[in-house]
Amino acid sequence: MGSLVACVVNKTSTLSSHKTIVILNEILPVAQRPCFEGAYYRKLVSSHDYWRGIEGTVILPTIVFDEDRKHPKKPGQYLDNPSIYMGGSMGNQETDIGLTWEVVREEKGQISKQRKAFRPFLRRTEHKSGQKAVFENAPAQKEYYWYPGEEVKMSLVLLADKKVRFVVEGAGKKFEKDFDCDGYLLNTVGEFKRVNAIDQVANEGKPVQATKTKVANGEWKQTSLFRLINNEMVAVPFNKTRYTEMMCPAINYFEVKASKAQVAVGAENLSISGLGFN
Repeated sequence: MGSLVACVVNKTSTLSSHKTIVILNEILPVAQRPCFEGAYYRKLVSSHDYWRGIEGTVILPTIVFDEDRKHPKKPGQYLDNPSIYMGGSMGNQETDIGLTWEVVREEKGQISKQRKAFRPFLRRTEHKSGQKAVFENAPAQKEYYWYPGEEVKMSLVLLADKKVRFVVEGAGKKFEKDFDCDGYLLNTVGEFKRVNAIDQVANEGKPVQATKTKVANGEWKQTSLFRLINNEMVAVPFNKTRYTEMMCPAINYFEVKASKAQVAVGAENLSISGLGFN
């Protein structure tokens, strides 16, 4: 197992606007990937290379739900559910780790009927080692709730063999969790991603359901991939040379705006609408 110390990101080594780091024999991303049905989502996914993780800073979007798509078995909830997350794939094991719109624990202790805040979640698929698939949320505590308009920084770093560290912090709050993933090894190749989505209840693998739900004005201020270079962890921009761009099920459901300067640092403004954009 590699040293944990070697996996801590040295902030002085992250890129500035005037510094360019060349990665020898860097693998380029594929031109396109097929969509997986079941949700409206924009995914940027890296090449399959010796990456060690991903980080990004995002302003959380506003949400307007489709009042005609209420959950029949959960009054106050909807059949659409926004999420903003990261994750990756190594050793044929997928992870989705980030923030999803969730219920909260009210001041008097009861769990809300409505989903009211973004809460951290961690998901992994099963692995050939025998490790089981799992989905878990951060505790329903106010220090782990984030709201539209708040700025948060998320990071997912391969800390050691079979272990990743997820951190989300912003607006005076922080959640950190080390997560066991048997497929994630220091000396193997893998890929990392960032995703903005309108997930749909019990719809995985099926065509998207028509909806008027809109998730608007999310803003990624920067996104970087982590790479071990000369025994030092370095953050390199997650720009167009390093990702495959996916907008599923079709491009017309997304409004993406980015200046040349934003594109250079993995930044953009993003809205998703089930009604689509002209």
